[in-house]
Amino acid sequence: MMPDRRVVITGLGCVTALAESAEGLFDALCRGQSGISTIESFDTSEFPVHFGGEIKDFSVDKYISAREGKRMDRFTQMALASAIQAVQDSGLDFEREDKDRAGVIVGTGIGGIKEIEEQYLRLLQKGPRKVSAFCVPKLMGNAASGCVSIQFGLRGPNLCVVTACASASHAIGEAFWNILCGRSDIMVTGGSEAALTPIGLASFCALKSLSTRNDEPQRASRPFDVDRDGFVLAEGAGILVLEEYEHAKQRGAKIYAELLGYGATGDGYHITAPLEDGAGAAKAMKRALQQAKLNPEQIDYINAHGTSTQLNDAAETLAIKDVFKDHAYKVAVNSTKSCLGHSLGASGGIELVVCAKTIEKGQIHPTVNLENVAPECDPKIDFVPGQPRQQQVRYALSNSLGFGGHNCCLIIGKI
Repeated sequence: MMPDRRVVITGLGCVTALAESAEGLFDALCRGQSGISTIESFDTSEFPVHFGGEIKDFSVDKYISAREGKRMDRFTQMALASAIQAVQDSGLDFEREDKDRAGVIVGTGIGGIKEIEEQYLRLLQKGPRKVSAFCVPKLMGNAASGCVSIQFGLRGPNLCVVTACASASHAIGEAFWNILCGRSDIMVTGGSEAALTPIGLASFCALKSLSTRNDEPQRASRPFDVDRDGFVLAEGAGILVLEEYEHAKQRGAKIYAELLGYGATGDGYHITAPLEDGAGAAKAMKRALQQAKLNPEQIDYINAHGTSTQLNDAAETLAIKDVFKDHAYKVAVNSTKSCLGHSLGASGGIELVVCAKTIEKGQIHPTVNLENVAPECDPKIDFVPGQPRQQQVRYALSNSLGFGGHNCCLIIGKI
């Protein structure tokens, strides 16, 4: 690693059930709005769950030609739209940059599941000769990263990270390392997911990991609450532009924050359940703090993984208490998933966009639907219930914890 190199965030983009821009998303979150609603894209009458964080009016045609868009699965379309937003926000003109020094790392937990479903039905109904020639390039998990790279002609590192719900955060962390190590000056990075499909919903229903609060879907995602009964499946994308600090400074770029620490660990325990004591998540936070050269007491705000499941919320609470000790009762902790639901491999990208806007705006959005903190989540912790808070944030920490025991923590700071 080259110790004199620093990494900053210069561009933000997202597609979510609440908004199709970073600014719009953050405004909606601070108003305590929910993006969770009844699913309209397919018939859910035979499913035990009828709602999710569905994006109703997204069209990639606003960003690229309709012909190009038809050659991409929905998760790739959303990644590309978010990347175009982020690059525009950054003010970068790649025609003026060394494209060998600019790369892309985009994570996804599942990839083109919509395309797999559609083409399998076509295979069964019409036979193998009717399967689309675009099936493979649409379903492959690396399609999003590849298409973003092609869109801008970037020839630096081009990777896809697949670590379930930690995918986007790991992608951002690896992009961070690429710049720190001197391999790149610019990285477009984050995550995208479009698993709100019949097989996606049915699979998580079968796991019994979803909330079944069909009578009041907007109140279904309730992280850390005593009445939480599972997460809400959502879709979306969150992409950021990372840039070497001197490079950004030289071109007069707007800088949202500096990326300071990246911690990654594995539980080595269970394919879907976290370690009950949160030890793996705690180690990821400690490693991120160590790289950032920060003491736990310096963290002002934690964007928790906060899924609204019994096991995750309890384990993450224990991890926070282990790392932060007495400061666990002073730091603000919220969950963006309370408003958006859980977009799986995209969630870490969306949530780091939220962290960057939190630092920029000096405002922390509320954890909605948190009415009574569960005893195992410790009512003495400040989960920012109900109302947004005006508060200057110097350092923010974001957690992402995925099936398979994947733990990732990112730390950003005001510059």
